[in-house]
Amino acid sequence: MPTVRLLRDDELSPMARAVFDDIRATRKTDFVNDFWRALANDPATLKRTWESIRQVMAPGALDPLVKEMLYIAVSIAHGCEYCVASHTASARAKGMTAEQYLELVAVVGMAAETNRLATALQVPVDPRFRDPA
Repeated sequence: MPTVRLLRDDELSPMARAVFDDIRATRKTDFVNDFWRALANDPATLKRTWESIRQVMAPGALDPLVKEMLYIAVSIAHGCEYCVASHTASARAKGMTAEQYLELVAVVGMAAETNRLATALQVPVDPRFRDPA
């Protein structure tokens, strides 16, 4: 159950409406998901978050599918059901296959296990891994 109301379009402040218009234009869709509708309760946070995500998730040195898959991995690690679902849908729309998804999940699970083992055993970092070159 949400802790804030999910605002309808007719309830938006002018600032939130402008952000929703940009989301729709950028994504070429009429759909604005519930994450943005929750954030619309705080238009400044909505605007800042949208501007950041639009910049970070734009094509760059990493292609958009890789970025979505990274987003899924972090969302799994942080236990965010909403983000896992929404970014899995986005990655699938960008071409992620079922095999890629299952391999991604296996890597996330393996990393979580080895992270816990290294932390529990307090394994010091090998000096060669600290070399920035």
